[in-house]
Amino acid sequence: MKVSRPSDEGGATSTAVKVRGLLPSLSPAEQRVGRIIVDESATAAQLTITELAKRADTSETTVIRFCRAIGFSGYPELRLRLAAEAGRAQDDGTGGEEPGSDISPTDALATVVKTIAFADARAVEDTAAQLDLDTLQQVIDAVARARRIDIYGVGASAFVARDFQMKLHRVGLVAYAWSDLHLALTSAALLDDRDVAVGISHTGTTVDTIEAFAEAGRRGATTVALTNFPKSPITRIADLTLTTAARETTFRSGAMASRLAQLTVVDCVFVGVAQKTYGQTKTAVEKTREAVRSRRVRPERGRW
Repeated sequence: MKVSRPSDEGGATSTAVKVRGLLPSLSPAEQRVGRIIVDESATAAQLTITELAKRADTSETTVIRFCRAIGFSGYPELRLRLAAEAGRAQDDGTGGEEPGSDISPTDALATVVKTIAFADARAVEDTAAQLDLDTLQQVIDAVARARRIDIYGVGASAFVARDFQMKLHRVGLVAYAWSDLHLALTSAALLDDRDVAVGISHTGTTVDTIEAFAEAGRRGATTVALTNFPKSPITRIADLTLTTAARETTFRSGAMASRLAQLTVVDCVFVGVAQKTYGQTKTAVEKTREAVRSRRVRPERGRW
């Protein structure tokens, strides 16, 4: 199966979001250019290539390489895109100052709350905006027809894997979530071309997830990667790649905003599968709801 990558069709994905996801795959000098684009995109649109190179402590040649690495023909095209996005932000009333992503020991509690709320909300919004709908549809189709779905994730991603497994199981699909490498590998070894394997890793570099994911691919399963970085190692062995666009704060790296973004994608896949198998899903939800109805406390009349 052809490997699918996130698209930027229609300009829905902001350049800053795109660059943030590609940063780990760039050289150190290119990363310095990228961080200016991510942190100061409106300001960067006003800079000449010489000025940008100087601010990034690098050469104009590196700026050109950076532009090509992120999908632009050169700096003029990148600068025009940044200027257009800055203009749209002003028109939409979203061009004001945004909270920073870092939390310092001296920040007031109100600032901490604002920063966290902003990071979480933007993780969901940016993820939805950049989600490749063609790839999403392919994933939905694959999951809906699969004999069995294996889902691999460790650490914070294990919670997302478990959530996805419970959703699929609730509507009658055979799904397993594995966070232990030995169990994941033994399960992956039993998959074949009738099955789907989903590898969830925010960084795309988690060795345990990649090893189980690779084993599933060797056995013929359709492999779906869910990661924040479209050129990370896990995507190189994936048939299909879905990406998130999470910003992390000082105390939340790889754990909170990323998890919300992953859950957003998982919900999109699940609802798409539910639509595709509507009759089966409706019946399964009704049966499972009835099965747990007696386990809920019923308020006494006049008291609650």
